[in-house]
Order: sequence, then structure tokens, then C-alpha cells
Amino acid sequence: MNIRNVYTACALGFGLLTLSVSCNNTNPSNQTSNATADHESHDGHNHAPGEGHAETSAMQAPPAAPASTIPDFTFYVLKSGIRFNKEDLKRDGNIIFILFDPSCSHCQHEARDLGEHYDRIKHTNIYFVSMNDPALMSTFFETFAKPLVDKDNITVLYDRNADFINNFHIPSQYPATYVYGADGQLKEHWSGTRDVNEVIDAMLK
Repeated sequence: MNIRNVYTACALGFGLLTLSVSCNNTNPSNQTSNATADHESHDGHNHAPGEGHAETSAMQAPPAAPASTIPDFTFYVLKSGIRFNKEDLKRDGNIIFILFDPSCSHCQHEARDLGEHYDRIKHTNIYFVSMNDPALMSTFFETFAKPLVDKDNITVLYDRNADFINNFHIPSQYPATYVYGADGQLKEHWSGTRDVNEVIDAMLK
């Protein structure tokens, strides 16, 4: 799906790494490229006001395996724009990160399914993270998962500087789910879709 390839390339345009990830794409590819110039010409991508590129001098190779403990990061709460760090995570239950693309049909379906079973996940802490344009992210739950809107345990975070793929993991498919315990230790992760009952069971372990 070209739109997701373009979106991810845009998100990584500030560095040397360009990643191709799509909904349930079984053959994602990584390649190195000096993509900064091409980044500015991608169709369908607009930076948030005032958004800049991350400094390349501090970049490290992204982890090959998911981080075994929750790493440091800086995201931004979608609605308020407030900076959100590791210290802001709720620690009263499992901590779940879902890396998603608002235009990915599999991400839309998973969010819808979780909304339909909200009573089962209301005691977990779920963080939906995306590198996409905040304008696209802002309508995602209203459109596909209204039961999740304004829930205390559901937080939507904008990953402006691609901290997730640089510090947590580069998944092979969207959506990508990472379940950490309250102690910050990784319990389980997977890329792509699963049956909603399997997803919820993993979130509750």
C-alpha cells in the first residue's frame, strides 16, 4: 500500500534510514538512502506547524528486537500538544503501546474491535502512537472507535521525531502491539492483526 510506504519514508526523511512498512505487508524492506530532498516532495504529507527534523548527529541504529524494558522517549499528547515522557506513563496495570497508521485498514479494524470490547480492557493503559500527520490522527477514533474516545486509560500520542522506531523497535507490519508490565518489562509483542480475543488476552496477562 503506497500511502503507508510514503508516510513512513516521510517520517524517517530526516535520517539515513528509510523504512517500508504497510498493513499486513509480509515483505517489508529497509534500505539506506539520502532521502532528505525527496522527503519534501512526497504527495499527501504535511508537517505539523513548527515541526522540524530530528538531529541526525545523535541518531543510533534502531533496535533489531523490541526493547525489553520501556526506553526513554518523547511523544506529544495529540489533543493538547503536551510533551509526554516515560515518567508520565500510568503504572497501575499493564502498559500497551500500539504503533499505528490512521489510514491503515487493519489499524482501523483493530481499534474498532477494541472499542466494541472496551469493558474488557478498561483496566489496562493503552497508548496509541503514530508518526502520521496529527490532522489525520485527530479523526481516527471518532471515525473508527468512538467507544475509546476520551477514556482515561486510552491516550493518543504523536511521535514527531520517530522515537518509537528509533528506541522501541521497527515492526514489520501495522498495527504493532507491545505489552509491558507495570514494572516496565516486555511481556509480549506482535506485528499485524490478531483475533480480538487473542489481543485482549495478551493485554490482560
